[in-house]
Amino acid sequence: MQIQQAIVAAPGGPDVIQWHSVDLPPLKSGEVRVRHQAVGVNYIDTYHRDGTYPMRMPTGLGREAAGVITDIGPDVTGFAVGDAVASFAYAGGSYASGANLPANTLFKLPASISPDIAAASLLKACTTEALVDRCAKVQAGWTVLVHAAAGGVGLIMVQWLKAIGAVMIGTVSTLEKAAAAKAAGCDHVILYRDEDVAARVREITHGKGVPVVFDGIGRATWDISLKSLARRGLLVSYGNAGGVVTGVNLGSLAAHGSLFVTRPSFFDYYLEPDDRALGSARVFDMIGSGKVQIHINHRYALTDAAQAHADLEAGRTSGSIILVP
Repeated sequence: MQIQQAIVAAPGGPDVIQWHSVDLPPLKSGEVRVRHQAVGVNYIDTYHRDGTYPMRMPTGLGREAAGVITDIGPDVTGFAVGDAVASFAYAGGSYASGANLPANTLFKLPASISPDIAAASLLKACTTEALVDRCAKVQAGWTVLVHAAAGGVGLIMVQWLKAIGAVMIGTVSTLEKAAAAKAAGCDHVILYRDEDVAARVREITHGKGVPVVFDGIGRATWDISLKSLARRGLLVSYGNAGGVVTGVNLGSLAAHGSLFVTRPSFFDYYLEPDDRALGSARVFDMIGSGKVQIHINHRYALTDAAQAHADLEAGRTSGSIILVP
């Protein structure tokens, strides 16, 4: 089977993404062949492309996709040709029209979850599940701050937190994104370009600050996040859209009220089979029940991935992005 696959030969801007025709090798033991119907685009993809997260070059791009099984390799059980599946286990190669994948990395999609929805949400929703439920352990009634509340992870996280009974404060850049965040369930929306975020958080919380901040921005919001936290609060720093956080002064955590900081990778929460099964079941339930709705606001042809990256990095996107083979 011949596929189209994105290849990056050296770190750089979106223009380094090149497309090649590749023949998939014969299936190995435990593998299945998947024809992609939708490919997810995530901010981490830009880090792999530009070298923020170094990759051995040349490399493929992308971490998640969904589609249908077209062939089964030896020693595979539990799957059949025609099954709808999704995975975020690609070693940098989901930007492609198909792939050979280990069957034990696949999630069989329930009827309530389409390939488009799975590709647009699986990585983001599993990230949300891991960060909210198992990392921060957010409880009903807590007031929490989410940066980039109208982004791909942000919109899912806002809905998730609302569903479990949290009070939501979200930061956004524009009035359009403020409307999207409010529609998703934000109780308070702060336009970070126009307002002092930490001061508004203190105002909203009557001076206490919030017990948890979810920060996918990084360096640009580091100080804001610290100043927004309550005593013994937790900063969950999970992204670098505004630069990598370096040179952390541990004394600043004490100065802001004996704070905790974690830099989680959601893959560590989905490493073991039991964790994968429980986490994905929770995700599919939240989406299938309608508690979390997935907003696919941007669709690009597969080979227009460079434009998708440019728009994502320029802040011209909201919600989820997919590439369509």
